Amino acid sequence: MSAARPAPPVVLLVSGPNLQLLGERDPAVYGTARLADHVARASAAATERGLVLEHLQADAEADLVAAVHQARGRVAAIVVNAGALTHYGWALHDALATFAGPVVELHLSNPEAREPWRRRSVIAPVADGTIAGFGGLGYELAVAAAAGLLAARSAPGGRPTLPS
Repeated sequence: MSAARPAPPVVLLVSGPNLQLLGERDPAVYGTARLADHVARASAAATERGLVLEHLQADAEADLVAAVHQARGRVAAIVVNAGALTHYGWALHDALATFAGPVVELHLSNPEAREPWRRRSVIAPVADGTIAGFGGLGYELAVAAAAGLLAARSAPGGRPTLPS
């Protein structure tokens, strides 16, 4: 009788308010790909790295906070595109601060190149890093970063390695 394989680590992709409108909302800034396209891209990147991707999109901060709370002890890493909550979502910030695994902040556009109010992130202080300005490629990069951080935390010495 062979031993059961352990379940692959799960990465939770959290999408904030209005991201279900990607592809229609301001395509000059956010592109024409829909949220489902980005999720599929992130899922493929996760599968390539032996991870499973779960996704939740919600317009209400309370739903995102609940998802982060439910992820604790169950999910290995979180990738969060908080949308506008990036700039004022203190409850989401506090929830992410309680998560023990890697947290990667994600933005399709580059907030630093946009309006001044977009340059402040309340998520960044509780994230291990931020992927911004790469459009849809950012979803792959964020999953790769989460995978690299997970590998680093399980490696002797805990030093990060570049994801493949």
